[in-house]
Amino acid sequence: MAITQSIKKESSNDAHEVDETLSNECKDLLLSLPKSRGWRTPHIYLFQDFWCQPREIQAILSFQRHFKARDLDIVLTTIPKSGTTWLKALAFAIANRRRFPVFEKTHPLLTSNPHDLVPFFEYKVYARNELPDLSSLPDPRIFGSHIPFHALPETIKNSGCKIVYICRNPFDTFVSQWIFLNKVKPKSLPDVSLEDAFEMFCNGAVGFGPFWAHMLGYWNASLEKPEKVMFLKYEDMKEDTPAHLKKLALFLGYPFTLEEEKAGVVKGLAELCSFEKMKELEVNKSGQSIMNFENKNLFRKAEVGDWVNHLSLSMEEQLSKVLEEKLGGSGLQFKIPPRSPTKMTT
Repeated sequence: MAITQSIKKESSNDAHEVDETLSNECKDLLLSLPKSRGWRTPHIYLFQDFWCQPREIQAILSFQRHFKARDLDIVLTTIPKSGTTWLKALAFAIANRRRFPVFEKTHPLLTSNPHDLVPFFEYKVYARNELPDLSSLPDPRIFGSHIPFHALPETIKNSGCKIVYICRNPFDTFVSQWIFLNKVKPKSLPDVSLEDAFEMFCNGAVGFGPFWAHMLGYWNASLEKPEKVMFLKYEDMKEDTPAHLKKLALFLGYPFTLEEEKAGVVKGLAELCSFEKMKELEVNKSGQSIMNFENKNLFRKAEVGDWVNHLSLSMEEQLSKVLEEKLGGSGLQFKIPPRSPTKMTT
C-alpha cells in the first residue's frame, strides 16, 4: 500500500485529539498537514517531509528557530531504537574523560541516565514550549536528536560542530520500535499488531520516517562532508567496539593517546558504556529521563538478529524488497544475519 493511501488531512472533527498544551500556531499547522495512524498517539503528521507527533512538531519548530550552534558542539543523531542510548553514553564518556576519568567510581554514567547527560533537542531542550538559555553550558555541549538531516537548523550545518549518526539494520530496528512503542503507549490506545506495524514501517509512516529517507540523508551527508558527519552502523560497532571507539574519538577531536590505550582506557570506556553495565544500574531501572518514557523500557536485548524471532519469511521478503528499492545504488548496505532453518516460519 502506497504511503499516500494511508494519509488524510486533519478535519474539524479531530479537534478533540489535539493537545491543548500546543500553541495556536502549531494547532493551525496541524490542520494543514497530512496525517496517518500513530503508534503511541492517535495520529502522526507529515511535517517537513517526515512523520512526527504534534508535540514533536512544536519543539522542532522552536529548535529550528532558536538554537545557535558552536563549533565545539556535538550533535548525535539517530532514528529511534538504533543505538541512541549507547551512542550518547559513548560520546559523553569520550569527550569528557579528562573531567571524568573512565575508571572513577563517581563517573556520571554510573548515577545518571545517558539521556540526562546528553539531552534530546525535541524531547527535553525545546520541549514544553520552552526557550532555554544554553549559552552558559560548558564545551563540549552534546545534544541528541531523531530529526532527519535535511531538517536540522542551518546553524548546525554551517558551523564547525560535529554530527554523528548511528543506524541499525531495518529488520532489528522495526522489531525494537514495535516492542518499545507498545510498552510506552498510553493505555487508552490499543496495541498495534505486528502485522499493522510492519505495514506502517514498510510504507514509511512511522515516527521520523520514512526510515530509508532518514538513513540516506545522513549517509549522503557523510559522503559529501566526511569531516563534518560521521556515519556509524550498530552492527559494526557491536562487532568491534574498541576499534570504532578510537575512530569516534578521533572524529570528535578527542583522540586516545598511546598512554591511554596502554592503560586500558579504551576497553574500560567500552565496558562502562556497555548494554550489560547500563542495564544493571539502578538509575536505569527507574525514573524518566525522556518525556513520557520510563528508563526501564530503554534497555531490552541489544542483540543483532533478534528480528528472526518475530518476522515471518514473507515479512523478510517484503522488507528486503523495500531495502532493494529504496537503498539500491546508494552504497548503503547492512550486515543482516541469515535466517536459520529452524526460523523458517511463514
